[in-house]
Amino acid sequence: MSSNNSGRNRTLVPEARQGLNRLKAEVASEVGLHDYEQIDKGNLSSRQNGYVGGNMVKHMIESYEQGL
Repeated sequence: MSSNNSGRNRTLVPEARQGLNRLKAEVASEVGLHDYEQIDKGNLSSRQNGYVGGNMVKHMIESYEQGL
């Protein structure tokens, strides 16, 4: 298996990158990871990083559902 990650973590709408970064910082703060953007993510556990990503998805789904 190749370790090529060319398709991963690619923002489909480049204009959305700033908003996603803001959401990531907000969610990280909510789960107790203040200054998340300055933290070396390699020093965090998979669980900690997973909480951030999982809660980002949860927020996005809630936002979408409110718009319906």
